[in-house]
Amino acid sequence: MSTAFAASSTPKKQKEINMAAQPDAPQVAERPLLEIRNLKTYYPITAGFFKRTVGYVKAVDDVSLTIPEGQTLGLVGESGSGKTTLAHSVMRGIKPTSGEVIFHDETRGPVDVASADADTLHHVRRNMQMVFQDPFASLNPRMTLLEIIGEPLIVNNIAKGKEVQDRVAELLKVVGLRPEYMRRFPHAFSGGQRQRIVVARALALNPRLVIADEPTSALDVSVQAQTLNLLKDLQTQLNLSYLFISHDLGVVEHVSDVVAVMYVGRLVEVAPTSALYQKPNHPYTEALLGSIPRPDPARKRHRVTVTGEIPNPANPPSGCYFHPRCPYAQAICASKTPPLREIKPGQFAACHFSEDLALKGVNDH
Repeated sequence: MSTAFAASSTPKKQKEINMAAQPDAPQVAERPLLEIRNLKTYYPITAGFFKRTVGYVKAVDDVSLTIPEGQTLGLVGESGSGKTTLAHSVMRGIKPTSGEVIFHDETRGPVDVASADADTLHHVRRNMQMVFQDPFASLNPRMTLLEIIGEPLIVNNIAKGKEVQDRVAELLKVVGLRPEYMRRFPHAFSGGQRQRIVVARALALNPRLVIADEPTSALDVSVQAQTLNLLKDLQTQLNLSYLFISHDLGVVEHVSDVVAVMYVGRLVEVAPTSALYQKPNHPYTEALLGSIPRPDPARKRHRVTVTGEIPNPANPPSGCYFHPRCPYAQAICASKTPPLREIKPGQFAACHFSEDLALKGVNDH
């Protein structure tokens, strides 16, 4: 099952970073950039002297999603829900157990990243880059900014010598840093500046898709806002598409066109951002929305609380995985797995009672 969301007009593509680009609202294409089809990533559990497989950790379990060109898909869920495994499976840092990851390349057409050979994978990965969670851990402390940001250019034979310096200087300007910083080492910069360096490195090869895995969780609130605004500005200028992964629904609302909610490796809800935040269709989404901090301490809150912890993906509950924690669960929830189905136009949920429940949106809590 594929869930696609797209706007109505065609983008004006840019091959190179344009320093004079105007920050107009990006136009979004109808055609998809990335299609994830029935993706599964299982880790085998072995036991005994002969290491026989006795079970599987189902980190990603039959996930289907579509990211249109120029849009942002926000992926949310508790820690352990499979978000990062999905990201690494899309990049094929982890080889999926089954399913397809179709990237629509401009020169080679639709490419299945999950089964691509080494040459095709090397080509496609130039158009798919990652921004990792911790900028302190994702930068080599023994390399200067020139070496860190310029490395992808040299490894891919795109530039050398003075060309690398010019390109690094341009990228530093794009992310709001001074070109003269290129001779410094990462320890000389703050957390927010280091994350800008990580973004600059990700942009070095002019990617079309950026996978941002918790890019602001290691930063304080004021720096988070700066980083999010930078990502949005770059999307406008360069027509980037994002897979934005976070456990913070407040952050996801700020950057995403569509939000997908994961629970124990499965999608439980996918909907346009405004619709999902105003009227969720799954009890787990309602509980996540209720956890968003509100700035008014005098306002009385009516939270929908859930008890317990996220189940073990190696031994998940029967039926709906959320039913042991769901305040609305009934007998059928423990015995029958609800499919991800279209509840309203463009809104999908995996709940037996989505049409019957009056779930609270973010403003109702």
